[in-house]
Amino acid sequence: MYINFWYVACQASDLTYGAQRPIKVTMLGQQFALWRDSKGEIRCVSNTCSHRSGALADGRIRGDCVECPYHGWTFNGDGSCVRLPSLGPDAKIPNRTRIDAYPVDERYGLVFVFLGDLPESERPPIQPAPECDDPDWRFITLTMDWNIDYKRSVENTIDPAHNEFTHPTHGFLGVKEDYEVEDITLEDTDWGTGFMNPMKSPPLVQRDMREESGREGDGVTYAGSGSHGPNVTWTYIHISDKAWFHGFAFHTPVSAKLDRIFVLFGRNFMQDTKYDKTFEDRGLFIAEQDRYVLEPMNPPMTPINSKNEFLVPADKAIARYREFCQDWEDKGWRIDVNKVCADQDTVSYAIPSPARREAKGWVLPEVPRLAGKAGDSTE
Repeated sequence: MYINFWYVACQASDLTYGAQRPIKVTMLGQQFALWRDSKGEIRCVSNTCSHRSGALADGRIRGDCVECPYHGWTFNGDGSCVRLPSLGPDAKIPNRTRIDAYPVDERYGLVFVFLGDLPESERPPIQPAPECDDPDWRFITLTMDWNIDYKRSVENTIDPAHNEFTHPTHGFLGVKEDYEVEDITLEDTDWGTGFMNPMKSPPLVQRDMREESGREGDGVTYAGSGSHGPNVTWTYIHISDKAWFHGFAFHTPVSAKLDRIFVLFGRNFMQDTKYDKTFEDRGLFIAEQDRYVLEPMNPPMTPINSKNEFLVPADKAIARYREFCQDWEDKGWRIDVNKVCADQDTVSYAIPSPARREAKGWVLPEVPRLAGKAGDSTE
């Protein structure tokens, strides 16, 4: 798991102004409290009170602030303690009482939180999804919890060879003697890689989709996928000239082996809302085919060394994704999960927020990270 990227905490509809309590969300193995203030802005802070470790998300929302349920310490959306009841109404509150607060961006109906300490000018962008604002497209949102290392799912998405065997709706289960994966050409961005490829495919099973797509019988689907950061994928499936699916999967690792996936699943045909359930069922059905092969994988974690797996040319995108991940680890952005797990009963850590670049003296220690290359670590 890596700091310094955007992660989806929840759907925007989960947060309404006037709620009595924040919502509690676990991301990267750490807990956070989120609420919507009177201006409609969403706030996200570290869940652990700097006093005696009370859980802020179990407290009350007081105006635009959150109050700890243990001793009433109250924090605003910037993480500053604004009320410390036991010292009286005129208390001078020490700066060291502050907690980490994180940048939030609400878009596509999702709540993105930047979990890291990079200044705004250096942060990776949120995965663009302009189709979501295009009236010629219709999107639905799916949310799933899978018991896997999220990187396994990312690599599954950018794997062109698995469709033939994992998804009967996409391939022929390997029964065609002439099956092979055509060479893929990767196109890198600053934060990931991807490809588009022609793939032989059967007709759509659902009659109305098949008729609307304008393609009967076996044919060629132009499809591709790519990665953005360690935790986001995009998938384009062009069944015909007029029937396209575009999907975006935002992975939020709750822990090292629990992946919460927020999927935006869009189409440029059959846009009537009456078809939403049809496409939801189709999306979940295909996702379950992936879960079926991913959850039993051994080892459950993505290998540290690619030499422990025999990669072939069809795995080109996966190999490139792992190179990106190694670069981010070299920067000192990868969380030391083993250290966090060893300390879980005695130490409360915090994902470092941007404010830690400006101020010293924090109660909670930063989450431990694997040592990066000299000169690259943010520690």
